[in-house]
Amino acid sequence: MAKNEGVRFIASSIKVPSSPVHHTFPLLPNLPFCCQTISLNLNKSRETISRFISLIRNRRNSGSFLPKSSLLCSSTLALVRPEESNQSALEGRELQSKGHLPSRHGREDEERVLISEVLVRNKDGEELERKDLEEVAAAALKACRPNSALTVREVQEDVHRIIDSGFFCSCMPVAVDTRDGIRLVFQVEPNQEFHGLICEGANVLPSKFLEDAFRDGHGKVVNIRRLDEVINSINEWYMERSLFGLVGASSVTALICTLAICRNLESVSDVEILSGGIIKLQVSEAEVNNISIRFLDRRTGEPTTGKTKPETILRQLTTKKGQVYSLLQGKRDVETVLTMGIMEDVSIIPQPAGDPCYNIADTGKVDLTMNVVERVSGGFSAGGGISSGITSGPLSGLIGSFAYSHRNVFGRSQKLNISLERGQIDSIFRINYTDPWIEGDDKRTSRSIMVQNSRTPGTLVHGNQSDHGSVTIGRVTAGIEFSRPFRPKWSGTAGLMFQHAGARDEKGNPIIKDIFSSPLTASGNTHDEMLLAKVESVYTGSGDHGSSMFVFSMEQGLPVLPEWLFFNRVNARARKGVEIGPARLLLSLSGGHVVGNFSPHEAFAIGGTNSVRGYEEGAVGSGRSYMVGCGEISFPMLGPLEGALFADYGSDLGSGSTVPGDPAGARSKPGSGYGYGLGIRVDSPLGPLRLEYAFNDKQAKRFHFGVGHRN
Repeated sequence: MAKNEGVRFIASSIKVPSSPVHHTFPLLPNLPFCCQTISLNLNKSRETISRFISLIRNRRNSGSFLPKSSLLCSSTLALVRPEESNQSALEGRELQSKGHLPSRHGREDEERVLISEVLVRNKDGEELERKDLEEVAAAALKACRPNSALTVREVQEDVHRIIDSGFFCSCMPVAVDTRDGIRLVFQVEPNQEFHGLICEGANVLPSKFLEDAFRDGHGKVVNIRRLDEVINSINEWYMERSLFGLVGASSVTALICTLAICRNLESVSDVEILSGGIIKLQVSEAEVNNISIRFLDRRTGEPTTGKTKPETILRQLTTKKGQVYSLLQGKRDVETVLTMGIMEDVSIIPQPAGDPCYNIADTGKVDLTMNVVERVSGGFSAGGGISSGITSGPLSGLIGSFAYSHRNVFGRSQKLNISLERGQIDSIFRINYTDPWIEGDDKRTSRSIMVQNSRTPGTLVHGNQSDHGSVTIGRVTAGIEFSRPFRPKWSGTAGLMFQHAGARDEKGNPIIKDIFSSPLTASGNTHDEMLLAKVESVYTGSGDHGSSMFVFSMEQGLPVLPEWLFFNRVNARARKGVEIGPARLLLSLSGGHVVGNFSPHEAFAIGGTNSVRGYEEGAVGSGRSYMVGCGEISFPMLGPLEGALFADYGSDLGSGSTVPGDPAGARSKPGSGYGYGLGIRVDSPLGPLRLEYAFNDKQAKRFHFGVGHRN
């Protein structure tokens, strides 16, 4: 038979029915295993030796022994009376205090008994069947040697050493008066051989972990020290995962300190060696009994009435009733609630379930109280930015903004935002209402309803009109979108949007052609209308700007009415960041294509601050297809300043002439180009500020200024 074939494991796959409270988690004393037996045996040992010493005193007083004997002159017994050794003891202490003699273990006035022989036997006084265990016990003896004078304390210490070897469950010292002197016999009881394991209460601990931990001990005498190491490894498994469950009382204090919770919160267990060599482990896993929300006043810290509905917070938590409480999972729940944007501070306080005077050993369950401090729900804000469509200079592209937002509508974390952005040319008025989690949906689906009226420069595609003024594109848009996460780091969006768009001159009058007689609409009317079905998939790494990212989107024009546009547009962007010492390499690639009948101003514009630097906005080309690649190395400089070296390349892939009216060809755009240069970055209240100086392949030089990270 193979070495481990006889092992029987009954582990976490078995759910043990709950026992009465005071039997569910039996509390152990300080010693991890067999401590009650050890304590009892040591007390018995002390009583046996004390009775033996009393017997010797009685025999000495009756004259059966010489009143005084040298330690080496008698093979039977030697006693040193305290009154006869006081003087020598005082002299010895004086020499020890001066450092001339080493200190002896134990008190100097303890009586000593001369032992002629020391043996290790089983509890019946016979030789042990296993000589290796007899050698282990004999090797553990330090003070008890043949022909040595011993005190009770020294015998007790050797009993401890035999037990500490881990192979014995009991040790009883017995003194026998023989013809040759006093024989000291240590009667030991070895532990059983290990033949199986029963583990109760370990509902999350993998069975494979237990099998691997105990497999090497099959068929061997159970060693308590080795068993203690295995139990510690199980405790470490729980602690590494921040799970509130333990085996062995010795590790409870460490976990409590780690969790920094109330002193009554404990997790203990029981370890038994049953008949037949079966080890029984009782694991204590603290299950979550109840989760409650407590609102605190942001000024006083006292409990108060909150505006947020408790179920809105509770549904954000991954910790649920009946689960083993995990500190790591609780930390993630705190971060999730904070990302809702409606809380100023969040913390979780665990405490024993039920009566506060109980501990986990009594109940086996824990109640969680989440303390939350709400932020001010609504308010006004103002800011500014830069328009990417302005090519006549950065100052003319400045935009001011004013907004009102409410981040907790109806106490359900729903958000309402009304904003106005206004510049010299640009203007956007937007109303946006978002429900981050639709009630009753278990997939965390969000819903956003948007209405927007915007006016943006048409220079990206149609360029400046010289003395004829500028072209602006007006859009009225309304739509609804649904988003949800469907895999870790992946999310998806689907929506339906209606758009009414047309071109106007600098006086605000509708126009259908530019100065080159190129059409400005696809329908030939003053405006184009379209109903767009949109789907988008997004992958994000850590969420930092330098992390990996991938976005794929597709829009389909639905010709519900004959005059509505029918086309399909796809677009994709990818980014990858690589750390190179203190520097960071960032590679990005984007591309897209349009099939069908679409408005000329919807063509892909290439060139500018967020495209190919060194060119004006849209100066490289405007095509039905496009591709732009960028490589950038950023490195820290002084304080919040960062430096950057970059190179960009973009192309319309020869599709410029396929755009209705060929606006790129009419303006002699090259269709492809590259740029390179250097720049500096600095964080600001408006976001990262970018100032860059670039050269293009036409030997032109240009400054670029931007707010926020590059798209």
